[in-house]
Amino acid sequence: MDNLIDIRGVRHAYSTASGPLPVLDGLDVQVPEGGFVAVVGPSGCGKSTLTRLVAGLLIPDAGEVSVHGKRITGPRSNVGMAFQNPVLLEWRTILDNVLLPLEIVPTKLTKAQAAERARKLLSLVGLDGFEGKRPSELSGGMKQRASLCRALIHSPEVLILDEPFGALDAFTREDLWQIMHRVKAEEPFTGVLITHDLRESIFLADQVVVLSGRPARTQFVLDIPDTGVRTLDHLYTPEAVAMLNTLRHQIEVAQGRAPAGQPA
Repeated sequence: MDNLIDIRGVRHAYSTASGPLPVLDGLDVQVPEGGFVAVVGPSGCGKSTLTRLVAGLLIPDAGEVSVHGKRITGPRSNVGMAFQNPVLLEWRTILDNVLLPLEIVPTKLTKAQAAERARKLLSLVGLDGFEGKRPSELSGGMKQRASLCRALIHSPEVLILDEPFGALDAFTREDLWQIMHRVKAEEPFTGVLITHDLRESIFLADQVVVLSGRPARTQFVLDIPDTGVRTLDHLYTPEAVAMLNTLRHQIEVAQGRAPAGQPA
């Protein structure tokens, strides 16, 4: 399968009052078309910087970020993004919040077609009947579902998820993991997930990339076997536990708390 997103040898530093702060140092990440890659690593290692590079909101100091073999030189319109904070506009209904990107990015859809698509997405994530509600009338998990619909409304080629479930309770988070599998089946996309939750990474992704401590490089890559439809029970199998132990060990290596090699 060809790579849709190709990040090679990327280096980047932020300017600070005390001088340059290196964040990425020779980062390599490849995401095949239709693939779903989770990126994990120590806090502050540059995971969110990676998402800005893929969205074209940031240009690296060195190396290259390309999509379909074409180098990214600026912001891209065919990217959907969802964050930990759903950032819904309180004065707009849920339906109008979902439709917001189509007011900014040109679309061939008529107003009626756009509304129909928004309702279809809301139904897909279990928000039937909430189209006319305001964000203040929804729970945190429901707001995040609406945020996901907004990110998908323009049928993006790439969906970037930057810790979208991190602030939710465990039960709501697991519910949204299952919804994500349903969404991926109905609305195909190439996904990049930033997360601190290792269980989330192996449940949702096809591949998990572990970044080293800052300045980050690609430290380890774990391919997740295709087991068909994933259920929460899968997370308790010996195979899943072994993958989690491997990832935990790699995070400890990245933090300087364990030597490289296999976990004990």
